[in-house]
Amino acid sequence: MNKSKTDSVEKQNTVEWKDIDWRKVARCVFKLQKRIYKAVRCGNVKLARKLQRTLRRSWYNRLLAVCQATQDNRGKNTAGVDGVKKKLTSKQRLELAERLKLTGKSKPTRRVWIPKPEKDEKRPLGISVMYDRALQGVVKATLEPEWEARFEPSSYGFRPGRSAQDAVRHIKDVIVNTPKYVLAADLAKCFDRINHVALLQKIGHIGTIRQQIRAWLKSGIIKKKEFSATSEGTSQGGVISPLLANIALHGLEEEIKQMAETQPNECFEKSVGGNKAKKRMSITLIRYADVFLVLHSSKSVVLRCREIISDWLHGIGLELKPETNRLTHTLHSSESEDGKAGFDFLAYHIQQYPASKYKVGKNPGNGVQKTFKTLITPSKKNQQNHLDSIKTKLSSLKQAPQEKVISELNPIIRGWSSYFTFSDAQTVGIFTKMNYLLYKRLRRWGKRQCHGSVKDAHKKFWHKKRNRNWVFGVKDGKSKLVMNLVSYGINGAKSTGYVKVKGDNSPYDGDELYWSARLNTLK
Repeated sequence: MNKSKTDSVEKQNTVEWKDIDWRKVARCVFKLQKRIYKAVRCGNVKLARKLQRTLRRSWYNRLLAVCQATQDNRGKNTAGVDGVKKKLTSKQRLELAERLKLTGKSKPTRRVWIPKPEKDEKRPLGISVMYDRALQGVVKATLEPEWEARFEPSSYGFRPGRSAQDAVRHIKDVIVNTPKYVLAADLAKCFDRINHVALLQKIGHIGTIRQQIRAWLKSGIIKKKEFSATSEGTSQGGVISPLLANIALHGLEEEIKQMAETQPNECFEKSVGGNKAKKRMSITLIRYADVFLVLHSSKSVVLRCREIISDWLHGIGLELKPETNRLTHTLHSSESEDGKAGFDFLAYHIQQYPASKYKVGKNPGNGVQKTFKTLITPSKKNQQNHLDSIKTKLSSLKQAPQEKVISELNPIIRGWSSYFTFSDAQTVGIFTKMNYLLYKRLRRWGKRQCHGSVKDAHKKFWHKKRNRNWVFGVKDGKSKLVMNLVSYGINGAKSTGYVKVKGDNSPYDGDELYWSARLNTLK
């Protein structure tokens, strides 16, 4: 064994977990990931594979994967089939990092069911053992920069540097000047039905990575102490599963663009004519994980897209979910299949409304006066679900002190309000409505605390803060408000305020100036 390898082994055996320089660890891993991204962009596959082998074997990469699996992950204390759910010690984390190796083997996952947000059905999760979670983190760090260099620009789900707000802003940019037909669709059991052979072929790797991914896909599940083999799908809840799902769905946008080139000229605007490049640009597919939209000004083109997508998905073992497969129009309800204009996407409701010429400006493209306005608001179903969660939480805090109520409700309110900050919820009064409904629920809680007296409840629990009256808060002995409930939309902005990620940019592209400016803008 040469001196460098000996020093590396000695360092691994003598280092203490608490003494690890995590900034250096993250910096070294990220540096290799940027080199992989650049090599793939340049078409140098040989160099990319060499760098991926180096990163896969990197001590720093293994340390980072163990840290994320045992400390950063929300499910770090959830047990797999081995039943181990105790918190690992520093020594055990180091030992785990040393043992991580691609062996082409995997233990089964434990099946649990959790409710889907805004839906009555439940989602199946597969909980892997801690070793597999950490090893998946190692492989994900290796594959992600390669595929970030390949992914289509209109894919936003489960990707670094991208969010639901980017997808929603993209939609607004597409329809802000022209009403369009929209195919809003969802995939039926996407994670559970992905064809293993098609996925492994698309990944393209051979050797140990391919064998290891295949082992995870074929590992099977254990439910109520009974083993079931898995012949399709990738386990929801796995560290690498979102990346694998994105790889499986990669190419859908290009398929739609190629279809647009073959459509007759009468399906497009006069300015497009027979130009193939303009035909490609005229159609938009926006995807967030297994939910996607197709937008175009021609109904026949969108209907053709539905057929093309169904055929394409069949090749990877997937299909459209019939109950969420909907053709609608952004402005005219008469053009929609169900007679309702607009659509819901990622808990937002996006719709255009007729407006007076004095309320809207001119189309910057052709100078023609617009007769509609575009509004992006929280969907009605999402609003109701949020209010139900507030009601449920208050029901569990009937006898709790006011401090406990505030500490429990603030994260829920702040999270919901932050998600819809860059929308028109403030403009159309939804935040005001939510504040009023929250007040009514708190008033009911306070009335119960004060033996049915609303007047006593107001006096005890509501106070004045600067220029605001009726603030639900706690005062100290000096009559100073020391703790209060946050309000909806306190930092409200418009849907035009969000800055969408530029094109197919990725954090791995090395453009530090752009990404630092973007992060500062979104703060």
